[in-house]
Amino acid sequence: MALIHSFEKSGNFLFKHRGEIPVILFILAVPVIRLTDYDTLSDNTKLFVTVIAIVVSFAGFVVRAIAIATTPAGTSGRNTEEQVAESLNVTGIYSTLRHPLYLGNYLMWIGIVIFTFNIWFVVAVSLAFWLYYERIMFAEERFLERKFGNDYLEWSKKVPAFIPSFKNYIKNVVPFSFRSILRREYSGVLATVFSFAFIDLLRNYFITGKVEFDRISVYVLAITIVITLILRTLKHSTKVLDEKGRS
Repeated sequence: MALIHSFEKSGNFLFKHRGEIPVILFILAVPVIRLTDYDTLSDNTKLFVTVIAIVVSFAGFVVRAIAIATTPAGTSGRNTEEQVAESLNVTGIYSTLRHPLYLGNYLMWIGIVIFTFNIWFVVAVSLAFWLYYERIMFAEERFLERKFGNDYLEWSKKVPAFIPSFKNYIKNVVPFSFRSILRREYSGVLATVFSFAFIDLLRNYFITGKVEFDRISVYVLAITIVITLILRTLKHSTKVLDEKGRS
């Protein structure tokens, strides 16, 4: 098999299974948290790193939210089983980078990894993320190239894959929709908050030998669960969050 076909095949396989990444990170985080030496870190350092971790994850959510809130139905995006695109999205955030959702994913998850206070884990996950998503991006771009031909090639020449560039920014063709964010992103936010709480509880257990639920992370998680249940009910049992022309 030619290397180009091998890359595309593996990219499509990884695309279907990208939802399993959080599970892998949870498993890897346990020994990392257990083996990290927290005694060498001052309280101010821990607080600073925690703030950085939260800011990075929130930045990832913002990137994803912008992409989702300004994307019409029929474009490539949050498909789960295979590549799908009825039209090519080249405006708004997609005029600044080709894969905003993957950039958002990276920032959300690397923020969680930063919260482990282990720099080597951050480096390792960053490298693994790039190798993993490079194949996915390759497969997606091959699909778009075959479907949209020269239109896609001309767009891809001007727009970077992962690092935003605003010199060729084009205004969105559809208005920003906060409703789209509420309808589509609650599960990702819950997963992120759960991950922060998981690391916080596990680290505290390894340090004190006790499972203590009287912690800020647990309270935030409880609030997030309630909000998630409300939004999920609105999405599946009502038409409050429905929008015409949005996926």
